[in-house]
Amino acid sequence: MAAWVLPDHIADVLPSEARHIEELRRLCLDTARGYGYELVMPPLLEHTESLLSAVGSPQDLQTFKMVDQLSGRSLGLRIDTTPQVARIDAHLLNRNAVTRLCYCGPVVHTLPASPYATREPLQFGAEIYGHTGLEADLEILQLALQSLLTAGLKDFHVDLSDARILHALLQGHTLSPELSAAITDALAHKNVSAMRELGQQLPSSLTKALLALVQMYGDISVVAHARQEFSAWPKVLHALEQIEWLASHVKHPVSIDLADLRGFAYYSGPRFSVFVPETSDALARGGRYDEVGAVFGRKRPAAGFSLDIKVLVGLLPHPQPQAAIRAPWGEDETLSHTIAQLRSQGHTVVCLLPGHESEVDEFHCDRELIQDRGVWTVRLLNTN
Repeated sequence: MAAWVLPDHIADVLPSEARHIEELRRLCLDTARGYGYELVMPPLLEHTESLLSAVGSPQDLQTFKMVDQLSGRSLGLRIDTTPQVARIDAHLLNRNAVTRLCYCGPVVHTLPASPYATREPLQFGAEIYGHTGLEADLEILQLALQSLLTAGLKDFHVDLSDARILHALLQGHTLSPELSAAITDALAHKNVSAMRELGQQLPSSLTKALLALVQMYGDISVVAHARQEFSAWPKVLHALEQIEWLASHVKHPVSIDLADLRGFAYYSGPRFSVFVPETSDALARGGRYDEVGAVFGRKRPAAGFSLDIKVLVGLLPHPQPQAAIRAPWGEDETLSHTIAQLRSQGHTVVCLLPGHESEVDEFHCDRELIQDRGVWTVRLLNTN
């Protein structure tokens, strides 16, 4: 194999896609700043005991590990930035007031999430700490949707769920880890027959509830149906009330999937996924995760979301080449001064090197810098 061939599901990003990704990154971060979110930049690698403590063992296999040549301790490449931001909130900022933080950087996975997915997503996200009310959940959801709108997406819908529903149904029942995992898998895959088989090992009332839960997806009417099915579980009814409140504040199509267990295991309350017609998996995921800071010694109410900007850029039209000014190469001081002045004004000026007068694909030179009666001026090019 040639030395320049990259590992599977790892790729270089070339012009002009790299420019498009960078522009989207800036748009998303500027959108978050408009909501009052401060930018943080956690490191790409940490000690594994810190990196994995908040996300749990299921993510252990997704983490690249190595030995630190300085300390001899195990290091890992992050697969998700949320636990790192929770650590920053708990130990470095240590504020008592509401804290809003955002981030954007690469994460690395040992295995791709799907056959065509990258193992190096560019994760953008935002977190809000210190507020227990649904107002924080709604703000995070609105920021996620506004980020997609600002990027140029319009055709998407929001799927709502709540991590507390399954926990409430299982409360008081002692299940083996294998049985718990099988129930979770049946719910995630909407497998009614598998759930019916698993129900042979469970009390009849719990079996009935889980069989109902696995089929609880559809439009907002699912909430009313769930109220009837789960009337004996006050915690479930409370979660349904919060889902309904959030749905009433969303100005986009809303669906309900009460059995949605995809994503990270640290969710502890309302959660949402944003879908677009072009993809089978969610474009953005978020929700409440009040337990995420507990392992760092400071449990604070928290809600947040994240998305992969590399996936987002693939859903948008390819940008037109950037307009630029073509200029000759030369050592004339007046020419150099004119080019510098144009660049300081925000123009892109491409100097044509001797023998290489062709233009790169990313730029479209619709103007040129010419000398007219001793003065360097910009004139429009005939692009027909």
